[in-house]
Amino acid sequence: MTYQNLQEKLSSGSSLILDGGIGTEVLRRGVRWRQHGIEDAPDVIRQIHIDYLNAGADVITSHTFNLTKRNFINFFRDTEHMVEIGHGGLETRAEELCHQAIVLAKEALETTGKQGQVPIAGSISPIQHLFRPDLAPSSELCYEHHKECVSVLKDCSVDFIFFEAMNNISELKAALQAGKESNLPLWVSLIPNHHGNLLGEESLVDAAKLARNGGVDVVFLSAAPLEVITQNLSSITNGGITGAKAMIGKYNPPSWKPDFYPRFEQTDQSTPEAYADFARRWKDTGATIIGGGSGTTPEHIATLKSTLI
Repeated sequence: MTYQNLQEKLSSGSSLILDGGIGTEVLRRGVRWRQHGIEDAPDVIRQIHIDYLNAGADVITSHTFNLTKRNFINFFRDTEHMVEIGHGGLETRAEELCHQAIVLAKEALETTGKQGQVPIAGSISPIQHLFRPDLAPSSELCYEHHKECVSVLKDCSVDFIFFEAMNNISELKAALQAGKESNLPLWVSLIPNHHGNLLGEESLVDAAKLARNGGVDVVFLSAAPLEVITQNLSSITNGGITGAKAMIGKYNPPSWKPDFYPRFEQTDQSTPEAYADFARRWKDTGATIIGGGSGTTPEHIATLKSTLI
Protein backbone atom coordinates (compact mmCIF):
# COMPACT_ATOMS: atom_id res chain seq x y z
CA MET A 1 0.00 0.00 0.00
CA THR A 2 2.94 2.35 0.57
CA TYR A 3 3.71 2.96 -3.11
CA GLN A 4 0.01 3.06 -3.99
CA ASN A 5 -0.45 5.88 -1.49
CA LEU A 6 2.47 7.70 -3.07
CA GLN A 7 0.95 7.32 -6.54
CA GLU A 8 -2.35 8.72 -5.32
CA LYS A 9 -0.59 11.80 -3.94
CA LEU A 10 1.29 12.31 -7.19
CA SER A 11 -1.84 11.84 -9.28
CA SER A 12 -3.57 14.55 -7.27
CA GLY A 13 -0.75 16.98 -8.09
CA SER A 14 0.68 17.06 -4.58
CA SER A 15 4.33 17.99 -4.14
CA LEU A 16 6.56 15.49 -2.38
CA ILE A 17 9.99 15.67 -0.79
CA LEU A 18 12.69 13.09 -1.43
CA ASP A 19 15.56 12.63 1.02
CA GLY A 20 19.05 14.07 0.48
CA GLY A 21 22.62 12.86 0.15
CA ILE A 22 23.51 9.69 2.02
CA GLY A 23 27.07 8.82 0.98
CA THR A 24 28.32 12.35 1.54
CA GLU A 25 26.39 12.54 4.80
CA VAL A 26 28.12 9.37 6.00
CA LEU A 27 31.44 11.12 5.42
CA ARG A 28 30.29 14.38 6.99
CA ARG A 29 29.58 12.43 10.17
CA GLY A 30 33.14 11.15 10.30
CA VAL A 31 32.74 7.62 8.96
CA ARG A 32 35.52 6.30 6.74
CA TRP A 33 34.21 5.19 3.37
CA ARG A 34 34.68 1.43 3.41
CA GLN A 35 31.99 -0.85 2.00
CA HIS A 36 29.65 2.14 2.19
CA GLY A 37 30.22 2.33 5.96
CA ILE A 38 27.59 -0.37 6.40
CA GLU A 39 29.84 -2.71 8.37
CA ASP A 40 31.69 -0.08 10.38
CA ALA A 41 28.91 2.33 11.23
CA PRO A 42 25.40 0.89 10.81
CA ASP A 43 24.09 3.11 13.61
CA VAL A 44 25.21 6.21 11.70
CA ILE A 45 23.51 5.09 8.50
CA ARG A 46 20.30 4.23 10.33
CA GLN A 47 20.39 7.63 12.03
CA ILE A 48 20.84 9.40 8.68
CA HIS A 49 17.63 7.77 7.44
CA ILE A 50 15.90 8.71 10.72
CA ASP A 51 17.07 12.31 10.39
CA TYR A 52 15.71 12.55 6.84
CA LEU A 53 12.39 11.07 7.95
CA ASN A 54 12.19 13.52 10.83
CA ALA A 55 13.03 16.32 8.40
CA GLY A 56 9.90 15.43 6.46
CA ALA A 57 11.05 13.20 3.60
CA ASP A 58 8.12 11.52 1.87
CA VAL A 59 10.45 8.95 0.27
CA ILE A 60 13.77 7.57 1.49
CA THR A 61 16.49 6.14 -0.73
CA SER A 62 18.44 2.99 0.08
CA HIS A 63 22.17 3.37 0.73
CA THR A 64 22.94 1.07 -2.21
CA PHE A 65 24.10 3.48 -4.92
CA ASN A 66 27.21 1.96 -6.52
CA LEU A 67 26.99 -1.03 -4.18
CA THR A 68 27.25 -3.82 -6.73
CA LYS A 69 29.11 -7.03 -7.45
CA ARG A 70 30.71 -5.23 -10.39
CA ASN A 71 32.27 -2.78 -7.96
CA PHE A 72 34.29 -5.61 -6.48
CA ILE A 73 35.05 -7.38 -9.76
CA ASN A 74 36.41 -4.18 -11.33
CA PHE A 75 39.55 -4.50 -9.22
CA PHE A 76 40.37 -7.90 -10.72
CA ARG A 77 40.83 -9.38 -14.18
CA ASP A 78 37.53 -11.25 -13.89
CA THR A 79 35.45 -13.25 -11.39
CA GLU A 80 37.82 -16.21 -11.48
CA HIS A 81 40.78 -13.95 -10.70
CA MET A 82 38.83 -12.33 -7.85
CA VAL A 83 38.14 -15.73 -6.31
CA GLU A 84 41.78 -16.70 -6.75
CA ILE A 85 43.45 -13.75 -5.03
CA GLY A 86 40.63 -11.81 -3.39
CA HIS A 87 39.34 -12.18 0.14
CA GLY A 88 36.86 -15.02 0.51
CA GLY A 89 33.25 -14.16 -0.20
CA LEU A 90 33.80 -11.06 -2.34
CA GLU A 91 31.53 -12.47 -5.03
CA THR A 92 28.54 -12.28 -2.66
CA ARG A 93 29.62 -9.30 -0.55
CA ALA A 94 27.66 -6.66 -2.45
CA GLU A 95 24.43 -8.62 -2.15
CA GLU A 96 24.95 -9.08 1.60
CA LEU A 97 25.67 -5.38 2.07
CA CYS A 98 22.58 -4.43 0.05
CA HIS A 99 20.42 -6.54 2.34
CA GLN A 100 21.99 -4.90 5.38
CA ALA A 101 21.42 -1.44 3.87
CA ILE A 102 17.72 -2.12 3.35
CA VAL A 103 17.38 -3.49 6.88
CA LEU A 104 18.81 -0.21 8.21
CA ALA A 105 16.29 1.79 6.17
CA LYS A 106 13.43 -0.37 7.44
CA GLU A 107 14.63 0.01 11.04
CA ALA A 108 14.61 3.79 10.56
CA LEU A 109 11.01 3.61 9.36
CA GLU A 110 10.06 1.51 12.36
CA THR A 111 11.85 3.85 14.78
CA THR A 112 10.02 6.88 13.40
CA GLY A 113 6.67 5.12 13.17
CA LYS A 114 6.53 5.61 9.40
CA GLN A 115 6.37 2.02 8.20
CA GLY A 116 3.65 1.74 5.58
CA GLN A 117 3.67 5.51 5.09
CA VAL A 118 7.05 6.27 3.53
CA PRO A 119 8.35 4.03 0.71
CA ILE A 120 11.94 2.90 0.19
CA ALA A 121 13.45 3.61 -3.22
CA GLY A 122 15.96 0.93 -4.19
CA SER A 123 18.86 2.95 -5.58
CA ILE A 124 20.89 1.58 -8.51
CA SER A 125 23.79 3.46 -10.11
CA PRO A 126 25.35 3.28 -13.57
CA ILE A 127 27.60 0.25 -14.03
CA GLN A 128 30.70 2.46 -14.17
CA HIS A 129 31.38 5.86 -12.65
CA LEU A 130 28.42 8.20 -12.96
CA PHE A 131 30.53 11.03 -14.40
CA ARG A 132 32.16 8.85 -17.10
CA PRO A 133 29.57 7.86 -19.70
CA ASP A 134 32.45 6.98 -22.02
CA LEU A 135 33.25 4.00 -19.77
CA ALA A 136 29.84 2.37 -20.16
CA PRO A 137 30.21 -1.24 -21.36
CA SER A 138 28.11 -3.06 -23.94
CA SER A 139 24.33 -3.00 -23.65
CA GLU A 140 24.39 -6.77 -23.02
CA LEU A 141 26.71 -6.39 -20.04
CA CYS A 142 24.67 -3.44 -18.74
CA TYR A 143 21.51 -5.52 -18.93
CA GLU A 144 23.08 -8.44 -17.02
CA HIS A 145 24.40 -6.05 -14.38
CA HIS A 146 21.14 -4.17 -13.86
CA LYS A 147 19.09 -7.36 -13.87
CA GLU A 148 21.28 -8.66 -11.03
CA CYS A 149 20.98 -5.40 -9.08
CA VAL A 150 17.21 -5.25 -9.52
CA SER A 151 16.87 -8.87 -8.41
CA VAL A 152 18.86 -8.21 -5.23
CA LEU A 153 16.79 -5.16 -4.30
CA LYS A 154 13.52 -6.88 -5.11
CA ASP A 155 14.59 -9.68 -2.75
CA CYS A 156 15.10 -6.99 -0.11
CA SER A 157 11.47 -5.86 -0.57
CA VAL A 158 12.11 -2.27 -1.63
CA ASP A 159 8.96 -0.46 -2.73
CA PHE A 160 10.30 0.54 -6.13
CA ILE A 161 13.50 0.73 -8.19
CA PHE A 162 15.27 4.05 -8.68
CA PHE A 163 17.85 4.01 -11.50
CA GLU A 164 19.92 7.02 -10.51
CA ALA A 165 22.29 9.22 -12.52
CA MET A 166 21.86 7.54 -15.88
CA ASN A 167 24.30 9.21 -18.25
CA ASN A 168 23.89 7.46 -21.63
CA ILE A 169 20.97 6.05 -23.61
CA SER A 170 22.38 2.57 -24.27
CA GLU A 171 22.69 1.81 -20.56
CA LEU A 172 19.35 3.47 -19.85
CA LYS A 173 17.65 1.09 -22.30
CA ALA A 174 19.30 -1.91 -20.65
CA ALA A 175 18.34 -0.74 -17.17
CA LEU A 176 14.73 -0.17 -18.21
CA GLN A 177 14.52 -3.65 -19.71
CA ALA A 178 15.83 -5.19 -16.49
CA GLY A 179 13.55 -3.04 -14.38
CA LYS A 180 10.37 -3.84 -16.32
CA GLU A 181 10.99 -7.57 -15.90
CA SER A 182 10.85 -7.12 -12.13
CA ASN A 183 7.27 -5.81 -12.21
CA LEU A 184 8.27 -3.20 -9.65
CA PRO A 185 7.50 0.50 -10.16
CA LEU A 186 10.41 2.41 -11.72
CA TRP A 187 11.90 5.87 -11.32
CA VAL A 188 14.86 7.20 -13.31
CA SER A 189 17.16 10.16 -12.86
CA LEU A 190 19.23 11.58 -15.71
CA ILE A 191 22.43 13.64 -15.59
CA PRO A 192 22.16 16.77 -17.76
CA ASN A 193 24.98 18.92 -19.12
CA HIS A 194 25.21 22.60 -20.07
CA HIS A 195 24.17 21.90 -23.67
CA GLY A 196 20.71 20.48 -23.03
CA ASN A 197 21.87 16.90 -23.38
CA LEU A 198 22.77 13.96 -21.20
CA LEU A 199 26.27 14.04 -19.76
CA GLY A 200 27.22 11.70 -22.63
CA GLU A 201 26.02 14.34 -25.16
CA GLU A 202 22.95 12.38 -26.27
CA SER A 203 19.55 14.05 -26.30
CA LEU A 204 18.14 14.63 -22.84
CA VAL A 205 14.65 14.96 -24.32
CA ASP A 206 15.02 11.59 -26.05
CA ALA A 207 16.26 9.96 -22.86
CA ALA A 208 13.29 11.29 -20.87
CA LYS A 209 10.87 10.17 -23.60
CA LEU A 210 12.48 6.71 -23.65
CA ALA A 211 12.07 6.42 -19.88
CA ARG A 212 8.43 7.52 -19.89
CA ASN A 213 7.57 5.25 -22.82
CA GLY A 214 9.31 2.46 -20.94
CA GLY A 215 6.85 2.69 -18.07
CA VAL A 216 8.85 4.89 -15.69
CA ASP A 217 6.60 6.71 -13.21
CA VAL A 218 8.92 9.64 -12.46
CA VAL A 219 11.83 11.15 -14.40
CA PHE A 220 14.34 13.23 -12.43
CA LEU A 221 17.31 15.40 -13.23
CA SER A 222 20.18 14.80 -10.80
CA ALA A 223 23.95 14.67 -10.18
CA ALA A 224 24.61 18.13 -11.59
CA PRO A 225 25.02 21.62 -10.11
CA LEU A 226 22.01 23.72 -9.20
CA GLU A 227 22.27 25.94 -12.27
CA VAL A 228 22.49 22.98 -14.67
CA ILE A 229 19.43 21.31 -13.16
CA THR A 230 17.53 24.60 -13.39
CA GLN A 231 18.63 25.25 -16.98
CA ASN A 232 17.48 21.84 -18.23
CA LEU A 233 14.41 20.99 -16.17
CA SER A 234 11.80 22.41 -18.54
CA SER A 235 12.94 20.04 -21.30
CA ILE A 236 11.67 16.98 -19.41
CA THR A 237 8.54 18.28 -17.66
CA ASN A 238 6.13 17.57 -20.53
CA GLY A 239 4.51 14.18 -20.54
CA GLY A 240 4.72 12.98 -16.97
CA ILE A 241 5.70 13.44 -13.34
CA THR A 242 9.05 15.17 -12.93
CA GLY A 243 11.57 15.40 -10.10
CA ALA A 244 14.76 17.33 -9.42
CA LYS A 245 17.71 17.13 -7.06
CA ALA A 246 21.14 18.73 -7.37
CA MET A 247 24.61 18.16 -6.01
CA ILE A 248 26.04 21.10 -4.12
CA GLY A 249 29.55 22.28 -3.36
CA LYS A 250 32.68 21.30 -5.26
CA TYR A 251 33.69 17.70 -5.90
CA ASN A 252 36.93 16.81 -4.05
CA PRO A 253 38.69 14.47 -4.72
CA PRO A 254 37.58 12.74 -7.94
CA SER A 255 38.05 9.18 -6.74
CA TRP A 256 35.82 6.13 -6.71
CA LYS A 257 38.16 3.64 -5.08
CA PRO A 258 36.47 1.59 -2.35
CA ASP A 259 38.37 3.22 0.55
CA PHE A 260 37.77 6.77 -0.68
CA TYR A 261 34.76 8.82 -1.55
CA PRO A 262 34.35 12.36 -2.85
CA ARG A 263 33.80 15.16 -0.40
CA PHE A 264 31.94 18.28 -1.39
CA GLU A 265 33.54 21.57 -0.41
CA GLN A 266 30.96 24.14 0.63
CA THR A 267 30.12 27.21 -1.48
CA ASP A 268 27.75 30.15 -1.04
CA GLN A 269 25.05 28.13 -2.81
CA SER A 270 25.41 25.21 -0.40
CA THR A 271 23.18 26.56 2.37
CA PRO A 272 19.69 25.10 2.87
CA GLU A 273 18.12 28.48 2.15
CA ALA A 274 20.03 28.93 -1.13
CA TYR A 275 19.10 25.41 -2.19
CA ALA A 276 15.44 26.07 -1.41
CA ASP A 277 15.52 29.20 -3.60
CA PHE A 278 16.47 27.04 -6.58
CA ALA A 279 13.91 24.40 -5.58
CA ARG A 280 11.13 26.99 -5.74
CA ARG A 281 12.08 27.62 -9.35
CA TRP A 282 12.02 23.87 -10.04
CA LYS A 283 8.53 23.66 -8.58
CA ASP A 284 7.40 26.59 -10.73
CA THR A 285 8.87 24.80 -13.77
CA GLY A 286 6.80 21.70 -13.07
CA ALA A 287 8.78 19.48 -10.72
CA THR A 288 6.49 17.79 -8.19
CA ILE A 289 9.15 15.74 -6.38
CA ILE A 290 12.18 17.59 -5.03
CA GLY A 291 15.07 16.21 -3.05
CA GLY A 292 18.76 16.65 -2.42
CA GLY A 293 21.81 15.20 -4.14
CA SER A 294 25.38 14.75 -2.98
CA GLY A 295 26.39 17.26 -0.35
CA THR A 296 22.87 17.98 0.90
CA THR A 297 21.88 17.20 4.49
CA PRO A 298 18.77 16.70 6.62
CA GLU A 299 18.79 20.46 7.19
CA HIS A 300 18.33 20.97 3.45
CA ILE A 301 15.41 18.58 3.38
CA ALA A 302 13.76 20.19 6.42
CA THR A 303 14.04 23.58 4.73
CA LEU A 304 12.50 22.20 1.52
CA LYS A 305 9.65 20.69 3.54
CA SER A 306 8.89 23.91 5.38
CA THR A 307 9.07 26.18 2.34
CA LEU A 308 7.66 24.07 -0.52
CA ILE A 309 4.90 21.92 0.98
